Amino acid sequence: MLTDSEAYSGFAVKDVEQARRFYAETLGLGVADVEDEAMRGYLMRLQIKGSRDVLVYAKPDHVPATFTILNFPVPDIDSAVDELVGRGVTMLRYDGFDQDERGIAAAGPRIAWFTDPSGNILSVAQA
Repeated sequence: MLTDSEAYSGFAVKDVEQARRFYAETLGLGVADVEDEAMRGYLMRLQIKGSRDVLVYAKPDHVPATFTILNFPVPDIDSAVDELVGRGVTMLRYDGFDQDERGIAAAGPRIAWFTDPSGNILSVAQA
């Protein structure tokens, strides 16, 4: 039934304009308005390389998930973390994970987590 459907993903944020600034300016991702002019300010699209756009929508009573919603594979996690921190991003620390002083977990794939302004959890992971 859904075999030929071109599915897409989405997630909620408290404030679309705040999210637009974070994803575009802090993370350097492409962002685009949706085609429906009446929905501007409530919806936007994240343009992710090699993927379909991700829909980001406003939900004023948004409660962030307790899991990672977006993972960004990077060729050099050390440089990626340094650049993110330099742009004002704070890496998360989790009990039970062996993380270095910069927040990079070394058990398994090297990965570091951070949040967007709405508290959604994102990661950079060594590709």
